[in-house]
Amino acid sequence: MSDGTHLTTWVTREIKDRFAAVARDQGLSDSALLKRLVDLMLQSAGAAEVGTPGGADRTSRDSRLTVRIRPDDQLLLRERAAARGMATATYVSVLTRSHLRSLAPLPKAEWLILERILTELGKLGRNINQIARAANRGERVSDPGSTQFRAMLRICEALRVHTKGLLQANAKSWQQGYEDQK
Repeated sequence: MSDGTHLTTWVTREIKDRFAAVARDQGLSDSALLKRLVDLMLQSAGAAEVGTPGGADRTSRDSRLTVRIRPDDQLLLRERAAARGMATATYVSVLTRSHLRSLAPLPKAEWLILERILTELGKLGRNINQIARAANRGERVSDPGSTQFRAMLRICEALRVHTKGLLQANAKSWQQGYEDQK
């Protein structure tokens, strides 16, 4: 936080230990829990907008929502976020946004696979254009039953099937919460 400042207080060792235990149970550092408590107190007191620079003009990244979940749900949440290579809070944010806006976002790994597929399709398209140009110039071109054409057709069909399966698995995983484990 570049615009942050430091807030300190003194408490007994017992209170500090109890506070640290609560923070640990929630998967937070002592500082993160203390910040959350200060934010909650200010919101409940109606002081969040009073005297704060920018007030309601803060960026959406500063919009926070605190949610309590059961420990077993938190374990599932961490597992699912890790499976998608996301931080837990980011995963919840993306999940909420996808639900509210009826989206099916693609995780980075799946996005990279689609980019690779597009690259391969581009190569195939260039090859087909070269064959078409040769045919238009009157050069001898292999007939459509040749090995080269069959290979390109198999590649195109495999890419189509793979892409369709990837998109279906992505949509299903966001609806059900699990990635397709095939």
